[in-house]
Amino acid sequence: MTAENPNSRLEAFCDGVFAIALTLLIIDIKIPTTIEITNTDDLWLAIMHITPSIFAFVLSFIIILITWVNHHNSFTLINKSSNTFIYANGFLLLTVVFIPFPTSLLGEHLLTNHSSPAVILYTAIIAIQGLAWVLLSAAALNNELAKSEKAIAQIKINRQNGYITFIIYSLLAIISFWFPLTIAIITTLTLIFWLFYGVKMKHE
Repeated sequence: MTAENPNSRLEAFCDGVFAIALTLLIIDIKIPTTIEITNTDDLWLAIMHITPSIFAFVLSFIIILITWVNHHNSFTLINKSSNTFIYANGFLLLTVVFIPFPTSLLGEHLLTNHSSPAVILYTAIIAIQGLAWVLLSAAALNNELAKSEKAIAQIKINRQNGYITFIIYSLLAIISFWFPLTIAIITTLTLIFWLFYGVKMKHE
């Protein structure tokens, strides 16, 4: 841990966790060995069979990418740490490393008539991640970790976005009981919005 950046070890650890989570996403994307492939048409059909898994992979990649960018930007707002902040950060990382599991379920069951548990779990983990952002922001504010008044204002915005995320995706998770495919589409659109919103904010 250096004097210039007292959170360098924590950031390095977090980057490693994000990298592992991204790697785990791709592991389940493979053509099942039960599918017999004897010609080109068979291979194309097999690839089409795993299209939902590819879709789920891309969607989760976007989630983790957005989370990583926000996490990186959050660490630029503080110049010290605390036990409360570290544990809140650990809770956020827990939501990140859990994402590959619902991603696998979503890819396997999205286009079936029993997809609701997969969609519920997927949207629920996003909601919980919003709660994690609330706790992380609260820890930074309560322990006075921000490096400036401008940083405090931005952390409060992050906390507000965390509440919004928690509320929206909690509602989506509940509605998924009845309309899983519709909620999967809405979730995709909202994540695309957050991605473009993040890119726009990055260039402002």
